[in-house]
Amino acid sequence: METKVCIIGAGPGGACAALQLAQLGISCIVVDKAVFPRDKVCGDGLSGKVLTILERIDKGIGQRLQQAAFKMDSWGVTFVAPNRIGMDIPYRLDYQNNRNDPRGFVCKRIDFDNFLVEELKRRPEIRLFEGVSIDKYELKEDGYHLSDKEGKFQVKADLVLVANGAHSSFTKDVAGIKMEPEHYVAGIRAYYKGISNLSTDGFIELHFLKSMLPGYFWVFPLPNGEANVGVGILSSVTRNKKVNLKKLMLDTLATDPVMKERFKDSTLIGNIEGYGLPLGSKKRKLHGERYMLIGDAGYLIDPFTGEGIGNALYSGQIAAKQAAAAIAANDFSDSFLDAYDVDVYRILGPELEVSTKLQKLIKYPWLFNLLMKMGSRNKQLKDLMSCMFHEVDLRKKLGNPMFYVKLLFNR
Repeated sequence: METKVCIIGAGPGGACAALQLAQLGISCIVVDKAVFPRDKVCGDGLSGKVLTILERIDKGIGQRLQQAAFKMDSWGVTFVAPNRIGMDIPYRLDYQNNRNDPRGFVCKRIDFDNFLVEELKRRPEIRLFEGVSIDKYELKEDGYHLSDKEGKFQVKADLVLVANGAHSSFTKDVAGIKMEPEHYVAGIRAYYKGISNLSTDGFIELHFLKSMLPGYFWVFPLPNGEANVGVGILSSVTRNKKVNLKKLMLDTLATDPVMKERFKDSTLIGNIEGYGLPLGSKKRKLHGERYMLIGDAGYLIDPFTGEGIGNALYSGQIAAKQAAAAIAANDFSDSFLDAYDVDVYRILGPELEVSTKLQKLIKYPWLFNLLMKMGSRNKQLKDLMSCMFHEVDLRKKLGNPMFYVKLLFNR
Protein backbone atom coordinates (compact mmCIF):
# COMPACT_ATOMS: atom_id res chain seq x y z
CA MET A 1 0.00 0.00 0.00
CA GLU A 2 1.04 3.61 -0.47
CA THR A 3 0.02 6.56 1.66
CA LYS A 4 1.07 10.12 2.37
CA VAL A 5 1.06 9.46 6.14
CA CYS A 6 1.42 6.22 8.08
CA ILE A 7 0.80 6.37 11.83
CA ILE A 8 2.36 3.61 13.94
CA GLY A 9 0.19 3.18 17.05
CA ALA A 10 -3.55 3.76 17.54
CA GLY A 11 -3.32 4.92 21.18
CA PRO A 12 -4.35 8.48 22.15
CA GLY A 13 -1.49 10.28 20.35
CA GLY A 14 -1.76 8.32 17.10
CA ALA A 15 -5.56 8.40 17.10
CA CYS A 16 -5.57 12.16 17.67
CA ALA A 17 -3.13 12.70 14.78
CA ALA A 18 -5.29 10.56 12.46
CA LEU A 19 -8.50 12.37 13.45
CA GLN A 20 -6.86 15.77 12.89
CA LEU A 21 -5.57 14.67 9.47
CA ALA A 22 -9.06 13.42 8.54
CA GLN A 23 -10.50 16.77 9.60
CA LEU A 24 -7.99 18.44 7.25
CA GLY A 25 -9.09 16.13 4.42
CA ILE A 26 -5.89 14.06 4.42
CA SER A 27 -6.07 10.26 4.22
CA CYS A 28 -3.78 8.11 6.33
CA ILE A 29 -3.03 4.54 7.38
CA VAL A 30 -2.96 3.66 11.11
CA VAL A 31 -1.30 0.41 12.21
CA ASP A 32 -1.36 -1.07 15.73
CA LYS A 33 0.02 -4.39 16.94
CA ALA A 34 -2.96 -4.81 19.32
CA VAL A 35 -6.55 -5.69 18.54
CA PHE A 36 -8.93 -3.32 20.31
CA PRO A 37 -10.31 -3.20 22.93
CA ARG A 38 -6.99 -3.80 24.66
CA ASP A 39 -5.78 -2.86 28.14
CA LYS A 40 -2.94 -0.42 28.78
CA VAL A 41 -1.24 -0.05 32.14
CA CYS A 42 -1.76 3.59 33.16
CA GLY A 43 -3.03 5.84 35.94
CA ASP A 44 -6.28 6.28 33.95
CA GLY A 45 -6.56 10.04 34.56
CA LEU A 46 -7.72 12.36 31.77
CA SER A 47 -6.96 16.03 32.40
CA GLY A 48 -8.83 18.95 30.88
CA LYS A 49 -6.35 18.93 27.98
CA VAL A 50 -7.96 15.79 26.57
CA LEU A 51 -11.43 17.26 26.09
CA THR A 52 -9.99 20.60 24.93
CA ILE A 53 -8.02 19.00 22.07
CA LEU A 54 -10.80 16.60 21.02
CA GLU A 55 -13.27 19.53 20.89
CA ARG A 56 -10.81 21.55 18.79
CA ILE A 57 -10.59 18.72 16.27
CA ASP A 58 -14.31 17.98 16.20
CA LYS A 59 -16.93 19.17 18.70
CA GLY A 60 -18.84 15.91 18.12
CA ILE A 61 -16.00 13.80 19.54
CA GLY A 62 -15.95 15.92 22.70
CA GLN A 63 -19.71 15.58 23.11
CA ARG A 64 -19.58 11.81 22.67
CA LEU A 65 -16.82 11.56 25.29
CA GLN A 66 -18.81 13.66 27.79
CA GLN A 67 -21.84 11.41 27.28
CA ALA A 68 -19.85 8.15 27.60
CA ALA A 69 -20.88 5.90 30.50
CA PHE A 70 -17.42 4.34 31.00
CA LYS A 71 -15.89 7.42 32.67
CA MET A 72 -16.25 9.25 35.97
CA ASP A 73 -16.23 13.05 36.08
CA SER A 74 -13.30 14.43 38.05
CA TRP A 75 -13.39 17.94 39.48
CA GLY A 76 -9.91 18.23 40.94
CA VAL A 77 -6.84 16.84 42.69
CA THR A 78 -6.13 16.19 46.37
CA PHE A 79 -2.44 16.68 47.21
CA VAL A 80 -1.29 15.13 50.49
CA ALA A 81 2.14 16.18 51.81
CA PRO A 82 4.53 13.93 53.78
CA ASN A 83 3.18 15.49 57.03
CA ARG A 84 -0.29 14.18 55.96
CA ILE A 85 -1.77 17.64 55.54
CA GLY A 86 -3.98 17.45 52.45
CA MET A 87 -5.39 20.09 50.18
CA ASP A 88 -8.17 19.82 47.60
CA ILE A 89 -7.33 21.73 44.44
CA PRO A 90 -10.37 21.95 42.12
CA TYR A 91 -9.82 22.26 38.38
CA ARG A 92 -12.25 25.18 38.51
CA LEU A 93 -12.83 27.39 41.55
CA ASP A 94 -16.66 27.48 41.38
CA TYR A 95 -17.25 23.92 40.17
CA GLN A 96 -19.93 23.24 42.83
CA ASN A 97 -22.19 25.85 41.22
CA ASN A 98 -21.63 24.71 37.63
CA ARG A 99 -21.43 20.97 37.12
CA ASN A 100 -22.66 20.94 33.51
CA ASP A 101 -19.22 21.00 31.89
CA PRO A 102 -16.70 18.67 33.58
CA ARG A 103 -13.22 18.96 32.05
CA GLY A 104 -11.41 16.12 33.82
CA PHE A 105 -12.29 12.42 33.86
CA VAL A 106 -11.07 9.11 35.17
CA CYS A 107 -11.64 6.01 33.06
CA LYS A 108 -9.87 2.77 32.25
CA ARG A 109 -7.59 2.92 29.25
CA ILE A 110 -9.23 -0.18 27.79
CA ASP A 111 -12.40 1.95 27.46
CA PHE A 112 -10.90 5.32 26.50
CA ASP A 113 -8.53 3.95 23.86
CA ASN A 114 -11.33 1.83 22.39
CA PHE A 115 -13.53 4.96 22.27
CA LEU A 116 -10.86 6.69 20.14
CA VAL A 117 -10.48 3.64 17.89
CA GLU A 118 -14.25 3.68 17.29
CA GLU A 119 -13.87 7.37 16.33
CA LEU A 120 -11.19 6.35 13.79
CA LYS A 121 -13.60 3.83 12.28
CA ARG A 122 -16.16 6.61 11.70
CA ARG A 123 -13.81 8.37 9.29
CA PRO A 124 -13.53 7.15 5.65
CA GLU A 125 -10.18 8.98 5.36
CA ILE A 126 -8.59 6.61 7.92
CA ARG A 127 -7.60 3.01 7.16
CA LEU A 128 -6.97 1.17 10.44
CA PHE A 129 -5.07 -2.12 10.63
CA GLU A 130 -5.19 -3.91 13.99
CA GLY A 131 -3.07 -6.88 15.06
CA VAL A 132 -0.16 -5.84 12.83
CA SER A 133 3.33 -5.13 14.19
CA ILE A 134 5.62 -2.87 12.16
CA ASP A 135 9.05 -4.41 12.73
CA LYS A 136 11.02 -3.13 9.75
CA TYR A 137 11.39 0.48 8.66
CA GLU A 138 13.66 1.38 5.78
CA LEU A 139 14.23 4.95 4.64
CA LYS A 140 14.53 5.22 0.85
CA GLU A 141 14.49 8.16 -1.54
CA ASP A 142 10.76 7.82 -2.20
CA GLY A 143 9.73 7.47 1.46
CA TYR A 144 9.68 5.04 4.37
CA HIS A 145 9.12 1.39 3.53
CA LEU A 146 7.42 -0.26 6.52
CA SER A 147 6.62 -3.93 7.01
CA ASP A 148 5.97 -6.68 9.52
CA LYS A 149 8.60 -9.39 10.21
CA GLU A 150 7.45 -11.68 7.39
CA GLY A 151 6.99 -8.87 4.87
CA LYS A 152 3.33 -9.85 4.37
CA PHE A 153 2.16 -6.36 5.38
CA GLN A 154 3.90 -3.54 3.52
CA VAL A 155 3.35 0.20 3.42
CA LYS A 156 5.25 2.96 1.66
CA ALA A 157 4.71 6.35 3.30
CA ASP A 158 5.95 9.84 2.54
CA LEU A 159 5.84 10.55 6.27
CA VAL A 160 5.74 8.36 9.42
CA LEU A 161 4.15 9.50 12.69
CA VAL A 162 5.55 7.33 15.46
CA ALA A 163 3.04 6.92 18.29
CA ASN A 164 3.70 3.42 19.57
CA GLY A 165 4.48 4.27 23.17
CA ALA A 166 7.21 4.22 25.77
CA HIS A 167 8.98 1.14 24.40
CA SER A 168 9.04 2.21 20.74
CA SER A 169 11.90 0.51 18.90
CA PHE A 170 11.71 3.32 16.30
CA THR A 171 12.43 5.89 19.05
CA LYS A 172 15.43 3.88 20.21
CA ASP A 173 16.88 2.61 16.91
CA VAL A 174 16.10 5.44 14.47
CA ALA A 175 15.67 8.58 16.63
CA GLY A 176 18.46 7.45 18.96
CA ILE A 177 16.57 8.32 22.16
CA LYS A 178 17.53 5.94 24.95
CA MET A 179 15.97 5.38 28.37
CA GLU A 180 17.76 7.48 31.05
CA PRO A 181 16.88 6.47 34.66
CA GLU A 182 16.92 10.10 35.88
CA HIS A 183 14.31 11.01 33.23
CA TYR A 184 12.14 7.91 33.62
CA VAL A 185 9.64 6.74 36.22
CA ALA A 186 9.03 3.14 37.22
CA GLY A 187 5.35 2.65 38.04
CA ILE A 188 2.94 -0.05 39.15
CA ARG A 189 -0.84 -0.05 38.91
CA ALA A 190 -3.59 -2.10 40.49
CA TYR A 191 -7.39 -1.98 40.60
CA TYR A 192 -9.14 -2.14 43.98
CA LYS A 193 -12.79 -2.21 44.96
CA GLY A 194 -14.23 -1.13 48.32
CA ILE A 195 -11.75 1.58 49.39
CA SER A 196 -13.33 3.93 51.95
CA ASN A 197 -13.45 7.75 51.78
CA LEU A 198 -13.15 8.10 48.00
CA SER A 199 -14.13 11.56 46.79
CA THR A 200 -17.74 11.83 45.65
CA ASP A 201 -16.58 14.57 43.25
CA GLY A 202 -14.03 12.29 41.61
CA PHE A 203 -10.99 14.12 43.02
CA ILE A 204 -7.86 12.14 42.20
CA GLU A 205 -5.46 11.69 45.14
CA LEU A 206 -1.67 12.13 45.06
CA HIS A 207 -0.01 11.11 48.36
CA PHE A 208 3.63 12.16 48.76
CA LEU A 209 4.46 9.64 51.47
CA LYS A 210 7.90 9.80 53.13
CA SER A 211 8.69 6.22 52.16
CA MET A 212 8.11 6.99 48.47
CA LEU A 213 9.85 10.34 47.93
CA PRO A 214 10.73 11.59 45.36
CA GLY A 215 7.69 9.74 44.04
CA TYR A 216 4.12 9.28 45.17
CA PHE A 217 1.23 6.94 45.83
CA TRP A 218 -2.02 7.59 43.97
CA VAL A 219 -5.68 6.68 44.28
CA PHE A 220 -7.92 7.58 41.30
CA PRO A 221 -11.64 6.80 41.77
CA LEU A 222 -13.37 4.99 38.90
CA PRO A 223 -17.00 4.12 38.10
CA ASN A 224 -18.60 1.11 39.87
CA GLY A 225 -16.83 1.75 43.18
CA GLU A 226 -13.42 0.81 41.80
CA ALA A 227 -10.18 2.80 42.00
CA ASN A 228 -6.86 2.83 40.17
CA VAL A 229 -4.14 2.57 42.83
CA GLY A 230 -0.42 2.82 42.15
CA VAL A 231 3.07 4.03 42.90
CA GLY A 232 5.50 5.95 40.70
CA ILE A 233 9.16 6.62 41.58
CA LEU A 234 12.13 7.81 39.48
CA SER A 235 13.93 4.82 37.98
CA SER A 236 17.29 6.19 39.15
CA VAL A 237 16.00 6.03 42.75
CA THR A 238 14.47 2.55 42.44
CA ARG A 239 17.76 1.29 40.99
CA ASN A 240 20.06 2.94 43.51
CA LYS A 241 17.95 1.99 46.52
CA LYS A 242 16.88 -1.39 45.05
CA VAL A 243 13.21 -0.58 45.67
CA ASN A 244 10.64 -3.33 45.08
CA LEU A 245 7.61 -1.21 44.12
CA LYS A 246 5.07 -3.99 44.58
CA LYS A 247 6.34 -4.81 48.08
CA LEU A 248 6.51 -1.11 48.97
CA MET A 249 2.87 -0.58 47.95
CA LEU A 250 1.53 -3.67 49.70
CA ASP A 251 3.53 -2.85 52.87
CA THR A 252 2.10 0.69 52.80
CA LEU A 253 -1.48 -0.61 52.51
CA ALA A 254 -0.86 -3.04 55.39
CA THR A 255 1.03 -0.80 57.84
CA ASP A 256 0.40 2.90 57.07
CA PRO A 257 -2.20 3.99 59.68
CA VAL A 258 -4.32 6.00 57.21
CA MET A 259 -4.16 3.58 54.25
CA LYS A 260 -4.56 0.50 56.44
CA GLU A 261 -7.92 1.86 57.63
CA ARG A 262 -9.08 2.95 54.16
CA PHE A 263 -8.14 -0.35 52.49
CA LYS A 264 -9.25 -2.75 55.26
CA ASP A 265 -12.45 -3.79 53.42
CA SER A 266 -11.02 -3.47 49.90
CA THR A 267 -10.42 -6.20 47.35
CA LEU A 268 -7.65 -6.36 44.75
CA ILE A 269 -9.11 -6.93 41.27
CA GLY A 270 -6.73 -8.70 38.89
CA ASN A 271 -2.95 -8.35 39.06
CA ILE A 272 -0.54 -5.60 40.04
CA GLU A 273 1.07 -4.52 36.75
CA GLY A 274 4.29 -2.59 36.13
CA TYR A 275 5.08 0.02 33.46
CA GLY A 276 7.54 2.78 32.59
CA LEU A 277 6.96 6.49 32.05
CA PRO A 278 9.43 8.38 29.81
CA LEU A 279 9.46 11.92 31.19
CA GLY A 280 9.64 15.25 29.38
CA SER A 281 12.16 16.55 31.94
CA LYS A 282 14.78 16.82 29.20
CA LYS A 283 14.45 18.47 25.80
CA ARG A 284 14.94 16.04 22.92
CA LYS A 285 14.87 16.08 19.13
CA LEU A 286 11.43 14.75 18.20
CA HIS A 287 11.79 14.43 14.43
CA GLY A 288 14.10 13.46 11.59
CA GLU A 289 13.98 12.77 7.87
CA ARG A 290 10.33 11.81 7.12
CA TYR A 291 9.28 11.12 10.72
CA MET A 292 7.91 12.74 13.90
CA LEU A 293 7.62 11.24 17.41
CA ILE A 294 4.32 11.62 19.28
CA GLY A 295 3.41 11.26 22.98
CA ASP A 296 5.25 8.62 25.02
CA ALA A 297 7.33 7.69 21.95
CA GLY A 298 8.66 11.27 22.16
CA TYR A 299 9.19 11.17 25.96
CA LEU A 300 6.59 13.85 26.71
CA ILE A 301 5.09 12.71 30.04
CA ASP A 302 4.66 15.42 32.69
CA PRO A 303 7.48 14.94 35.25
CA PHE A 304 5.38 16.10 38.23
CA THR A 305 1.91 14.65 37.71
CA GLY A 306 2.88 11.70 35.48
CA GLU A 307 0.18 12.68 32.99
CA GLY A 308 0.88 11.45 29.47
CA ILE A 309 -2.47 11.28 27.67
CA GLY A 310 -3.04 15.04 27.38
CA ASN A 311 0.48 15.66 26.08
CA ALA A 312 0.12 12.75 23.64
CA LEU A 313 -3.05 14.34 22.21
CA TYR A 314 -1.41 17.77 21.96
CA SER A 315 1.65 16.39 20.18
CA GLY A 316 -0.59 14.28 17.91
CA GLN A 317 -2.52 17.33 16.78
CA ILE A 318 0.66 19.37 16.27
CA ALA A 319 2.23 16.52 14.25
CA ALA A 320 -0.87 16.24 12.04
CA LYS A 321 -0.80 19.97 11.25
CA GLN A 322 2.93 19.80 10.49
CA ALA A 323 2.28 16.76 8.28
CA ALA A 324 -0.31 18.77 6.35
CA ALA A 325 2.23 21.57 5.86
CA ALA A 326 4.87 19.07 4.67
CA ILE A 327 2.44 17.51 2.17
CA ALA A 328 1.47 20.96 0.84
CA ALA A 329 5.13 21.90 0.41
CA ASN A 330 6.11 18.38 -0.74
CA ASP A 331 9.00 18.66 1.71
CA PHE A 332 9.52 15.87 4.27
CA SER A 333 13.10 16.78 5.16
CA ASP A 334 14.58 16.92 8.64
CA SER A 335 14.92 20.72 8.39
CA PHE A 336 11.31 21.28 7.26
CA LEU A 337 10.04 19.21 10.20
CA ASP A 338 12.03 21.39 12.66
CA ALA A 339 8.81 23.37 13.04
CA TYR A 340 7.22 20.37 14.80
CA ASP A 341 9.72 20.52 17.69
CA VAL A 342 9.39 24.29 17.84
CA ASP A 343 5.60 24.06 18.23
CA VAL A 344 5.67 21.16 20.72
CA TYR A 345 8.12 22.93 23.01
CA ARG A 346 6.42 26.30 22.57
CA ILE A 347 3.08 24.83 23.66
CA LEU A 348 4.14 22.14 26.15
CA GLY A 349 7.65 23.33 27.04
CA PRO A 350 6.84 25.92 29.74
CA GLU A 351 4.63 23.43 31.57
CA LEU A 352 7.23 20.64 31.31
CA GLU A 353 9.94 22.99 32.66
CA VAL A 354 7.85 24.01 35.67
CA SER A 355 6.81 20.42 36.37
CA THR A 356 10.49 19.40 36.29
CA LYS A 357 11.23 22.05 38.94
CA LEU A 358 8.27 20.92 41.05
CA GLN A 359 9.45 17.32 40.75
CA LYS A 360 12.81 18.41 42.18
CA LEU A 361 11.09 20.24 45.06
CA ILE A 362 9.60 16.93 46.23
CA LYS A 363 13.11 16.00 47.35
CA TYR A 364 12.66 18.53 50.15
CA PRO A 365 9.75 17.22 52.26
CA TRP A 366 9.93 20.17 54.67
CA LEU A 367 9.22 22.57 51.80
CA PHE A 368 6.29 20.51 50.55
CA ASN A 369 4.96 20.20 54.11
CA LEU A 370 5.22 23.97 54.52
CA LEU A 371 3.43 24.63 51.23
CA MET A 372 0.50 22.40 52.21
CA LYS A 373 0.33 23.83 55.73
CA MET A 374 0.20 27.38 54.38
CA GLY A 375 -2.16 26.47 51.56
CA SER A 376 -4.64 24.91 53.97
CA ARG A 377 -4.76 28.24 55.88
CA ASN A 378 -4.23 30.70 53.03
CA LYS A 379 -7.11 31.00 50.55
CA GLN A 380 -5.03 33.13 48.16
CA LEU A 381 -2.36 30.43 47.85
CA LYS A 382 -4.98 27.69 47.50
CA ASP A 383 -6.71 29.61 44.69
CA LEU A 384 -3.34 30.19 43.02
CA MET A 385 -2.62 26.46 43.10
CA SER A 386 -6.05 25.80 41.62
CA CYS A 387 -5.37 28.24 38.79
CA MET A 388 -2.06 26.56 38.03
CA PHE A 389 -3.93 23.81 36.20
CA HIS A 390 -4.89 26.31 33.50
CA GLU A 391 -2.27 29.06 33.75
CA VAL A 392 1.31 28.02 33.02
CA ASP A 393 2.57 31.49 34.01
CA LEU A 394 1.08 30.98 37.47
CA ARG A 395 2.58 27.50 37.65
CA LYS A 396 5.98 29.07 36.99
CA LYS A 397 5.64 30.87 40.33
CA LEU A 398 5.39 27.52 42.09
CA GLY A 399 8.64 26.43 40.45
CA ASN A 400 10.54 29.49 41.72
CA PRO A 401 12.16 29.14 45.20
CA MET A 402 11.72 32.89 45.82
CA PHE A 403 7.95 32.35 45.73
CA TYR A 404 8.20 30.36 48.97
CA VAL A 405 10.56 32.87 50.60
CA LYS A 406 8.02 35.65 49.91
CA LEU A 407 5.22 33.44 51.23
CA LEU A 408 7.12 32.85 54.48
CA PHE A 409 7.36 36.59 55.04
CA ASN A 410 3.81 37.23 53.76
CA ARG A 411 4.94 39.43 50.89
